[in-house]
Amino acid sequence: MQAIRNGLDKALIVFCVFLFMMMTVVGTYQIVTRYFFNSPSTISEELITYSFTWLSILAAAYVFGSRGHLCMAFVYGKFTGAKRVYLDIFSEVLVVLTAVLLLIYGGYIMAYENTNQVTASLGVNMGLVYAVLPLSGIIITIYGVLNLADMFKKLKSPDLDTYGVNAE
Repeated sequence: MQAIRNGLDKALIVFCVFLFMMMTVVGTYQIVTRYFFNSPSTISEELITYSFTWLSILAAAYVFGSRGHLCMAFVYGKFTGAKRVYLDIFSEVLVVLTAVLLLIYGGYIMAYENTNQVTASLGVNMGLVYAVLPLSGIIITIYGVLNLADMFKKLKSPDLDTYGVNAE
């Protein structure tokens, strides 16, 4: 399972870095055409906007996978041992349910209902733009299942009683 996580991590990082580099190049082009040639490029502006959307949503999926997302530390810090693992499991189940219902199901509906619409400058199908929602939902769900498997292993761990003690 670690191989799946590592492969998914690597693919997301490479794709996000590619998007960021592309946005930098296109943004530089946008600045040059706007200020030096007095001819702003609407295509580059739209490309940067949609690329930033994809970048932020896919980077958020990566953060969920590494369990780097925010938590209510004032509540979470009060638990140790099995109670903390059960709290982690509950939290992860809520994340997976949200990913399945809102991102996969809702994102699919949004992408499907916007397949007839095209972007103004690029002429790209808006369904492709919205496809990042179900894609990130699938990625978050995979990460969630992997995280849940790790948490159930922690419940069987001999050092369960020390889990969460002096963690922060």
